[in-house]
Amino acid sequence: MKRFASGLNFYKLFWVFFCGCFLGVVLETIWCLLTRGHFESRTGLVYGPFNLVYGFGALLMTVSLIWLSGKRDLYIFLAGSVLGAAFEYLCSYVQQTLFGTVSWDYSQFPLNFHGRVNLLYSLFWGLLAVLWVKDIYPFMSKRIERIPNSWGRSVTWILLVFMVVDVLVSAAAVGRMSARNEGVAARNRVEQFLDTHYSDERLNRIYPNMVYKEKEKKLEYQTEE
Repeated sequence: MKRFASGLNFYKLFWVFFCGCFLGVVLETIWCLLTRGHFESRTGLVYGPFNLVYGFGALLMTVSLIWLSGKRDLYIFLAGSVLGAAFEYLCSYVQQTLFGTVSWDYSQFPLNFHGRVNLLYSLFWGLLAVLWVKDIYPFMSKRIERIPNSWGRSVTWILLVFMVVDVLVSAAAVGRMSARNEGVAARNRVEQFLDTHYSDERLNRIYPNMVYKEKEKKLEYQTEE
């Protein structure tokens, strides 16, 4: 009988993305507990413990690096470091361009580039790439392929629809929060709905590290004066 999601087909890649969204949040939450001593939300969406950065990161490493599985660890490490840094920079740039916010700032780290990436975290990406290609992805791939065909495809599409809706709602909520931050009043029922159900207080709990970059610049300018 044909295995579910064999090879690198759509179903396999979706489950890699979905698992990456979830596992990344779990690992970063644990890291926060160990390094800061308290719980802090690390999710990237308003519903569920999911973060698109980790999901797309897992997807990118799978598609771009899996062909290096038979190569030396050094090659995977170097490729992963460059790929991870470029991906992290792009995520930060897109977030700031779309919403005027950033969720991380490495300006205080040595050898950083525009505060979006730094050498240390790029090396972490390289280490993660080695673990992903050699251990994590092969393990995950085998488990995904064990999902029964009888319900695997249906569940995949249900989860896909849920993720799309979650992404759209999250983007709308954060976009409206940015507009409120600029003093723009709600102009229609959709924006009124977003103001009512996704208040600044609620979104600040979900995204505690999100900072409005333009406001930060204005405050720095006023301080200098």
